[in-house]
Amino acid sequence: MKILVIAPTPFFADRGTHIRILEEALALEKLGHQLTIATYHIGSEIDSSVQTKISVRRIRRLLFWYKKLEAGPDWQKIFLDLMLIRKAFNLARTQRPEIIHAHLHEGVAVGWIVQKALFWRKMKLVADFHGSLTKEMVSHSYLRGGWLKRIFAFGEKVINNLGDFAIASSAENTQEILQLRRDRKVETILDGANLAHYEKLETKAQLRQELELPSDKLIITYAGAMILNKGISYFLEAIPKVLAQNKNVFFLIAGFPAEGVLNFVRENNLSAQVRVISPLSYFEMPKILLASDLGIDPKDSSTRQASGKILQYMAAGLPVVCFDRQNNRTYLDKGGQYAQADSAQGLAEAILALVNDPSAIIEKGALNTQKVAEFSWEKSAQRISEIYML
Repeated sequence: MKILVIAPTPFFADRGTHIRILEEALALEKLGHQLTIATYHIGSEIDSSVQTKISVRRIRRLLFWYKKLEAGPDWQKIFLDLMLIRKAFNLARTQRPEIIHAHLHEGVAVGWIVQKALFWRKMKLVADFHGSLTKEMVSHSYLRGGWLKRIFAFGEKVINNLGDFAIASSAENTQEILQLRRDRKVETILDGANLAHYEKLETKAQLRQELELPSDKLIITYAGAMILNKGISYFLEAIPKVLAQNKNVFFLIAGFPAEGVLNFVRENNLSAQVRVISPLSYFEMPKILLASDLGIDPKDSSTRQASGKILQYMAAGLPVVCFDRQNNRTYLDKGGQYAQADSAQGLAEAILALVNDPSAIIEKGALNTQKVAEFSWEKSAQRISEIYML
């Protein structure tokens, strides 16, 4: 089938939303589908890192000064999305896709406009939601309350009902959409892990030497966006609490934007115990994780987002310290060390419980190595392909 993917974001950037868009598209391509991705004017070209015939088509660079790659709202995206409507309309008109696969709430709105404008083509619109729009904006401190929040909540409710079928990246988000969607056509399509990225790499000792990491300490790693709604503040505040009780640990924080994390490290005199790597390439991440001993995911359930980084940790054979969320339990089961409270103190206690039990580190890591095989992009793509045919 011909599929027009709408990605209202600077695709490709090294973060979770883009990884889901990319890996879904690559897996769908392997099933024989022909894909075109309509996206913003900025972002890395995927064909420099992966072998693919997916065509990435960008809007014009009229907002040439807009170079924001990190997640989060920006009023200028209104103009970018208006330009994306034009790009998606022209692609749908000329390429005649059978499916519009729209990511994020903005992409679903764009896809719905294009579908209705070309109604005689009978294109099917599949809405791919990555979390709650309103809750994410609140988590970025863009919305606080009042009439503006109510407007966005109403808009989200409307968009949640668009499309011929909806898929969500987490069970929590699926449940929320089910309460709002009148046709109840929504299903959870979990993220996957590309295990090929973790094959044929050096040993842990070799990778630590290459990355100049200490060989005699437990390395506790966070890999992902360094922004508030990913829970990074929980993790940062937990670091001194852990170090106060166990000096045999070293913290590795990799991702972007790094300014806030670097300031925290300097202000708390942690430069000897914490290493910050920024930016972090998605395709270089396996080396960092394979050199590590524990993975940390401090994201809470406030945004209803899934957490693809957990699957990356599992692919590297790491035990994972995280909060006790339904989505985390689905991925990890007994391979997770769950904090008793969604707080820095709860996270620190869970980290200490694991680092003080070396046998548990080995056991949970082995469980995750086995369980990650259940979560492949191929399985997700196969189900998405079946949804296209409904």
